[in-house]
Amino acid sequence: MGWLFQLHTTHPVAQAIGVFALVCVVGLTIGSVKVRGIGLGTAGVLFAGLITGHFSKPVDHATLDFVKEFGLLLFVFTIGLQLGPGFFAAIRRDGLRLNAVAVVIVFFGSALAVMLGRLFGLDSAAVLGILSGATTNTPSLGAAQQALVALPGMSESRLALPALAYAVTYPGAIVGIIATLLTLKGLFRIDPAKEAEALTAEQHHVEPLETRTLVVENLNLANVAVEVIPSRAETGVIVSRYRRGGERDVRAAVGNTRLQLGDSIAVVGRRVMLDQFQCVVGRQSTEDLQFAPGNVAEREIVVTHKGVLGKTIAELALDASCGVVVSRLTRADVALTAVPGLELQFGDVVQAVGDEQSLARAEALLGNSVKALGETRFVPLFLGIVLGIIVGTMPIVVPGLPQPVQLGLAGGPLVVALVIGRIGRIGRLVFYMPVTTNLAFRQFGIALFFAAVGLAAGPTFFGAVFSPAGVLWLGAGLCVAVVPLMIAGIFARVVLHMNFAVLGGLIAGSMTDPPALTFVTNLARSDAAMLSYVTVYPLTTLLRILTAQVLALTLVQ
Repeated sequence: MGWLFQLHTTHPVAQAIGVFALVCVVGLTIGSVKVRGIGLGTAGVLFAGLITGHFSKPVDHATLDFVKEFGLLLFVFTIGLQLGPGFFAAIRRDGLRLNAVAVVIVFFGSALAVMLGRLFGLDSAAVLGILSGATTNTPSLGAAQQALVALPGMSESRLALPALAYAVTYPGAIVGIIATLLTLKGLFRIDPAKEAEALTAEQHHVEPLETRTLVVENLNLANVAVEVIPSRAETGVIVSRYRRGGERDVRAAVGNTRLQLGDSIAVVGRRVMLDQFQCVVGRQSTEDLQFAPGNVAEREIVVTHKGVLGKTIAELALDASCGVVVSRLTRADVALTAVPGLELQFGDVVQAVGDEQSLARAEALLGNSVKALGETRFVPLFLGIVLGIIVGTMPIVVPGLPQPVQLGLAGGPLVVALVIGRIGRIGRLVFYMPVTTNLAFRQFGIALFFAAVGLAAGPTFFGAVFSPAGVLWLGAGLCVAVVPLMIAGIFARVVLHMNFAVLGGLIAGSMTDPPALTFVTNLARSDAAMLSYVTVYPLTTLLRILTAQVLALTLVQ
């Protein structure tokens, strides 16, 4: 077996790959162990890396740096792609209030870290690691390390301090965040499950779409085409089927279908709008035309054809071109009425009504390809990464700072991914990634990052954690993690009357801490906290990246 222990000299690439794979195997196994439903998750790779780095032969520093930066880039880019579609909409709703509280947490924690560093005489490079570890924010650690490397005269020992301090403070921060949530729960005598139920009811208080059968009795609608019925466009009601008075079979109500007195029509919309439309058309019938006989079927068609992306339902004119009526559209599990101005996006599910031949034509036009929906498009993916690198390395001159600030390989890809995740496509390039693929890339990236950080810090970690400086790091990290969250939590509860599920998601998101989100979810037995977590996560990550760079350029000498 002697050859195996000589790999670092005979086959250094094989040794590096083997060490990374072993660290990930052990770390993910550790992370899968849960106590009361809480586990380290991918963060277990960090601790496996620390142990392996302490006892194993060292991995080449250039290799560690490459793997670390590449893993971080994959992690933030895939997060941005996932959060992009809902991020800007969330900002427009409750996002301003939630992000305002998150911004206070970020800046208060940063200021507190600087104050404690000066109070205890800590190395400013270690303060950066304390801040990143105490806020469990991996991208800020990467940004701080990138900024330090660019500073002249930085020794290897000082460059290693942020990763060491991060590794020391990270576990305590997770415990501190969860302890803060429990303290707020006990302080205000909160029942998380009841509050989550109330929040879910409030969030889903969007009036659902209904289908109603009306009988045409308005004399003014005789021989009037469906597409020009008065108030139809204003109410957003869709006429999907019709049956002539006295006839048996139902037909699809395309736009040029002309109504007659006594016709029965099936209409889709929200209750208030249907009531208004009914006043124009006539009386409601108890019959459901969806179950009436006729050569009419209803089918869900997934939008996967690039040629229709970005086009409105009116531009496609599916009733004229295919002979089908689009009754509704589902996007991200939200049912929408198929109003003429609604633009189609990749992955939309269209509810179409028509005969079999017409539906087949609509399928051919819209795509309806399960294979296309499940495949990963690598050209847009790599293009997005290139654009992220360009944006991340672009110098941003800030008055008063000795060097320009950069978003870095954490911030640049995140910003680009948020934007392209929102717009969905550039020309014929579709920036769509299946959820399972996104999660796989994200986990792979953060596992590589944690492994690289752990392996780099491992040789000196245990000496640092049991030293007087390590104890100070741990104490300072707990203060930075807990104090801002307690103050913000009390303010949000007392002044803003914030629901505990929202508050829990806000706290977890402001600390970019998935274990805390899992803890809140388990407490509330609901996923209600996810929305506030997603709302504050992107802005919080960007601010922590920029704050880390600004502190690195102003504090470290």
